[in-house]
Amino acid sequence: MVQLHVLFEHAAGYALFAVKEVEEIGMLLPMVEECVTKIAKFTSMVSLAAFFPFKSAQGALENINAISEGVVHADLRLFLETNMPETKKKAMLGVSDSKIGAALQEELSFSIQTGGVVVEILRGVRLHFHSLVKGLTAQAASTAQLGLGHSYSRSKVKFNVNRADNMIIQSIALLDQLDKDINTFSMRVREWYGYHFPELIKIVADNSTYCRLTQLIGNRKELSEESLESLEEVVMDSAKAQAILDASRSSMGMDISPIDLINIERFSNRVVSLADYRRGLQEYLRSRMSQVAPNLAALIGEVVGARLISHAGSLTNLAKYPASTVQILGAEKALFRALKTRGNTPKYGLIFHSTFIGRAAAKNKGRISRYLANKCTIASRIDCFSEVPTSVFGDKLRNQVEERLSFYETGDLPRKNVDVMKEAMKEAGDVTTEIKRKLEKKEKKRKKRESKLHEEEANGGANGMAEIKAENGEPETPVKKKKIKAEAVQTPDDVEAPAAEEVETPAKKKKKRKSEAMETEAAEEAPETPVTEKRKKKKIKAE
Repeated sequence: MVQLHVLFEHAAGYALFAVKEVEEIGMLLPMVEECVTKIAKFTSMVSLAAFFPFKSAQGALENINAISEGVVHADLRLFLETNMPETKKKAMLGVSDSKIGAALQEELSFSIQTGGVVVEILRGVRLHFHSLVKGLTAQAASTAQLGLGHSYSRSKVKFNVNRADNMIIQSIALLDQLDKDINTFSMRVREWYGYHFPELIKIVADNSTYCRLTQLIGNRKELSEESLESLEEVVMDSAKAQAILDASRSSMGMDISPIDLINIERFSNRVVSLADYRRGLQEYLRSRMSQVAPNLAALIGEVVGARLISHAGSLTNLAKYPASTVQILGAEKALFRALKTRGNTPKYGLIFHSTFIGRAAAKNKGRISRYLANKCTIASRIDCFSEVPTSVFGDKLRNQVEERLSFYETGDLPRKNVDVMKEAMKEAGDVTTEIKRKLEKKEKKRKKRESKLHEEEANGGANGMAEIKAENGEPETPVKKKKIKAEAVQTPDDVEAPAAEEVETPAKKKKKRKSEAMETEAAEEAPETPVTEKRKKKKIKAE
């Protein structure tokens, strides 16, 4: 008879339950469902075989992370090897997750059961767990679950591989929303100010420029030749500035009160500030794309690349998509409508906003969109799985698309993909080595700065202790005195003084040695002088 054991993972630890009369329970499954809620009947069917409490919150988090990823942790392996029956053929282990079940079956060669009666038994265990384990209260169990839930969620957010992609997704969503809002608000300014100066709408087409002019002009009757320069600064065209001035003199607009003008100017201020913020946001998006997906941005542009990442959910998801999916990404409604009505499927989705498809002829749009989707897939995979981000591959892929476009138009044969990729690999290798060298330099400088700061802090602490001891009247040891002297504030004169002394001392020693040598020579030569003088006198007399 096969004996069923059920593994239950709780925030407090691992628990192994032995199930009695498994065959009868399997046949009477509705009875099990009724008995799950009643603790007395449930304990007659299920008994606790072993319990392994987690030693710390960190250990619990490691074990739960391993289970969620379908990996057998060392604690779980030891627990099962110790408490499961030795005859593995007669023992069956029931688990809630098929992923961890497959891992256990592969590593420990247990026969695993995941569905059927195991689900109902685990439901009862989850309900009555604090009653089945001695010394565990319901409050302690709920506290452990709450703490582990918080730490697990925190670790998932902290080590999320898509955290850089999330910034791009939010930025492009905000950019699209700002475009809509600025357009709506600008139309409102045009309509509102158009009562006073209707001719300005035809002269100035740009929304941002119109709002700036609304701020500048105010009451059209106050415009004069003196304001022509300021108009030229806003419009960047002297002919337009003159046209605005002429139109203001013969305008059909109605007069407007100062309070209405104030409100229009306030609203146009908000629109102008939103337009400025949109420009700053676009720069931020460009910088983020150059860091996260430089090849995709170089190939198809920052905005279109960010839209692809946003629609896919993350750069990893986009890298997993085949080229056929990337081609129609964003045109799902049209695709399913075409499949339903048996019409023509769409040729492109979000990549239609790329400049390549707009430049292609009508008959080549489908071909170039397919080719572009293929290159986008390659670029996204390189960005996702490369260690050092570079835009070398993106530039090469862009050149390939340009060559393909010219091939469709003129018939010039493009280069082979193998040759282009070999060239790109060589350039990418050089660029990555250069980037790594720069990063290493930065890291060395940072470490030097940190070491200097630590030394300064240590020196400051030593000086402070010396001052405290001096105030208390404690005697200083000679070693400490030397340290304090060396660590004192050094002026340029102070620094040069010991160096000069060090230079002078060997010179003085040499002088002393020379003087001593001269004295010895003089002492040796002193007795010889009278002899030489006598000889000289004798020679003079003989002559």
